Amino acid sequence: MKLVIAEKPSVAMALAQVLGARSRKDGYVEGNGFIVSWCVGHLVGLCDAAEYDEKYRKWRYEDLPIVPECWKHKVLEGTKKQFGVLKKLMNDSNVDEVICATDAGREGELIFRLVYEQAGCKKPMKRLWISSMEEQAIKEGFASLKDGSCYDSLYQSALCRAKADWLVGINASRLFSVLYNQNLKVGRVQTPTLAMIVDRNQKIQEFQKEKYYVAHIRFDEMDAVTGHFQKREDAEKVAADCSERMCEVEKDEVKEKTVRPPKLYDLTTLQREANRMFGYTAQQTLDAVQEMYEQKLVTYPRTDSQYLTDEMGESTKALIQMLTGKLPFAKAMKIQPDVKKVLNSKKVSDHHAIIPTMEVKKADLDALKERNRKILYLISARLLTATADSYIYESHKCQITCNYHTFYLSARKTKQEGFRTIEKQLKQFFGIKTETEEAELDIWEGKHYGPCDSFVTEHDTQPPKQYTEDTLLSAMERAGNEELTEDTEKKGLGTPATRAAIIEKLIQSGFVKREKKNLVPTNDGNVLITVLPDEIKSPKMTAEWEMALNHIAQNTETADEFLKGITDLMQELVARYQAISEEKKSEFQGKVKGEVVGKCPRCGAEVREGKVNFYCSDRNCAFTLWKNDKFLASQGKKMDKAAAKKFLSKGKIHYKDLVSRKTGRTYEATVEMVDPGEGNVKFNLYFPQR
Repeated sequence: MKLVIAEKPSVAMALAQVLGARSRKDGYVEGNGFIVSWCVGHLVGLCDAAEYDEKYRKWRYEDLPIVPECWKHKVLEGTKKQFGVLKKLMNDSNVDEVICATDAGREGELIFRLVYEQAGCKKPMKRLWISSMEEQAIKEGFASLKDGSCYDSLYQSALCRAKADWLVGINASRLFSVLYNQNLKVGRVQTPTLAMIVDRNQKIQEFQKEKYYVAHIRFDEMDAVTGHFQKREDAEKVAADCSERMCEVEKDEVKEKTVRPPKLYDLTTLQREANRMFGYTAQQTLDAVQEMYEQKLVTYPRTDSQYLTDEMGESTKALIQMLTGKLPFAKAMKIQPDVKKVLNSKKVSDHHAIIPTMEVKKADLDALKERNRKILYLISARLLTATADSYIYESHKCQITCNYHTFYLSARKTKQEGFRTIEKQLKQFFGIKTETEEAELDIWEGKHYGPCDSFVTEHDTQPPKQYTEDTLLSAMERAGNEELTEDTEKKGLGTPATRAAIIEKLIQSGFVKREKKNLVPTNDGNVLITVLPDEIKSPKMTAEWEMALNHIAQNTETADEFLKGITDLMQELVARYQAISEEKKSEFQGKVKGEVVGKCPRCGAEVREGKVNFYCSDRNCAFTLWKNDKFLASQGKKMDKAAAKKFLSKGKIHYKDLVSRKTGRTYEATVEMVDPGEGNVKFNLYFPQR
């Protein structure tokens, strides 16, 4: 019997169908010599600091840095049942081989290996590595399984990433939280990303606008402009001199330019495009394309490649032919694709670019969720544009003279529309305006225009723009690559698979907020970055770390070397930051700390309001009232500011409108707060005497 373990139930069911496993059991499917089961994301994770030593429950400077001599893992809460199923199956005497069928990437490898290790499994292990959930791809994948040991270095890279995140998160968070007496969450990748957003916002805040003026002459489609004038009257004089005058193209610098078709989508470029065109967040795009991957409509999404393998030429031609007959915006197109443009096996590592599958032919596209359908159309259109002809045009940089004044004009003349025809039709289909470009003009040196209209426009110098998800994803991808070329090894912050989650975590943590399409730091985010050292918030250093993790996966660098570097950094930071001046500390506290709501029943310190809780301001005390308290929620109440104040001052609240979970009826009772002195606060109910 062969045990196949997928990353989630939906994928497991798709695999089981192809393998002929039909008999449903509790937590798995069986049949035809296979048992197919699943994880539910991460089942096993690293232990918390307190699980190494009870003393780490309190955050104290003298305990830092915390560096486990022997790393411990645990089964995560909420996943114990499914872990129990997998452990039993892995150790079943009828099972002679285990097949890892989690997502074919770093995190997928980690999810499986930790379960395999935690369950104490010693049975032979094989690896399924596929880029599509189509039946044929699954069959081919199972026909060419590799020994699990071939992916040992990928597992070491993933495990190393998890340990590095733990070391930075635990030690840096505790160090600066203790120093500033604040709950400061520091993340290995999250914090440098925040630093980029804060830096951009600071440049915008410090920007000083300056007015300038431009004189124009216009005739039909021609609109030529002067340079900038600091005074309006100077621009108006030029405009007056040129009113109703003839002008001449004195110089015309002509260059023929060729714009090559865009590459196929990797995950990051798809997320950027979906944000630009539809305003979708990176996470929304990832969720949509992941769902379509499981529906067999697109290939594996978490890829950083923009090419297909050399042997995919014929299948890609057939795919394009199918798409032109299926897609509503492409049916009238006459396309002669050149698939060679997208084939390059050398630039495909784990997975090729994201493309549609032949399953699209059978699919009812109108039945798809609107977001999924739009993204499927994007992916499909990109395959058509990437294999289309180049866009060729003449670029004209003109110098125009009018009554002894000089004006400038940029224009173009299209010679071959190429792939832009497809792009325009797609935008037209979605009702998206095409960006304003240089005027299409038939222009040449010595040509005369006129008599011309003339006028003056007023402008302000513009600050840098706030990051959108589009531009932030680009910045994350390019971090540490100041001189990036085609063949440069990409560093970057995070991976295509993790960048969306990093952005969402920053928002959920209250460090960043969305303002329409823009990503803007909150006050907490600004302050956090001001107090952290460069080593923690440096995008460049974190990008170097990410590259090192890639090297570990490629077996050109060792995990021990990498982790030693992280450990040494934590030790150096602890030694360097032994104390913070009271002035600096109080300045920081004034900006970040929430309103005081009462005194701590354990230590007498101030209890302040946080984003998700009411917490004791003494870092050595763990007293907390959670805003989403489950007991109060079950009674139809919530831990708001008023409730927290009453519990802290009186220890109890009398309610006349509690709600019964069983009947839904209201009732009267007193809720008493009981503080055990450690751990979570508890509540007791007392009913009025009748």
